[in-house]
Amino acid sequence: MQTVLFHSTIYGPIHSRRLGMSLGINLMPNDGKICSFDCLYCEAGFNAQGPGKDGVPSRDAVKKQLRAKLEEMKQQGQTLDVITFSGNGEPTIHPEFKKIVEDVLRLRTEYFPNAKVSVLSNSTMAGKPQVMQALLKVDNNILKLDSALPRTFRLLNRPVSPNCLPDGVIADLKRYNGQCVVQTIMTRGEYDGEHYDNTTDEELDALLSAYLQIKPREVMLYSIDRKTPAENMVKVDKEELERIAQRFRDAGIKVQVNA
Repeated sequence: MQTVLFHSTIYGPIHSRRLGMSLGINLMPNDGKICSFDCLYCEAGFNAQGPGKDGVPSRDAVKKQLRAKLEEMKQQGQTLDVITFSGNGEPTIHPEFKKIVEDVLRLRTEYFPNAKVSVLSNSTMAGKPQVMQALLKVDNNILKLDSALPRTFRLLNRPVSPNCLPDGVIADLKRYNGQCVVQTIMTRGEYDGEHYDNTTDEELDALLSAYLQIKPREVMLYSIDRKTPAENMVKVDKEELERIAQRFRDAGIKVQVNA
């Protein structure tokens, strides 16, 4: 079984194809996964591996470990483009997410004032007032929407809650008034006897309609880059991603392609 990627609260820095030189913050357990989605392509594996025994890190632990790492990087003359909330599950689930974001912003300003702070989120908590307040403070709140059609949304993202559907996510993201980046993976394949493909005309029309409602600062389109827990997932090549991106650009959407 493919298992969690990150075995520490602060990890990296690593080079991100989307964000540059990135120092990661994992607010989920170091020995398990907790997420409100169970995506077929998740690099941290399926939720079935369990939450582990370590639990989520405390606010104080995050602050101390991040300060120590930033101090070390500063002393060594390293550069930093971004501090990124990501890891073994959905970071906005953490009960102290808002306060942790505030701590991270202060430490960023103290050590690397030119670095950005980004959050990679699956959007399931984006409508919660405290989460929304935190996400609006960071430089890049990158919020997932892989399909605007219920069947594909549920096949690809496999939300834990049966009530989680794309219409609700779109409604939440509209409340950001354009102060967000929407991230969409493009893929097709088959899982457990069910075929999925979010690159069809029907899917792209539905996504475009959603983007026009959300009015994001930018849309990030990308494809599979690493091993996935589900087999038979097709990597959409850069040429096809660019064709899809142009379709959205023609409608006035700013699109970044990461192949």
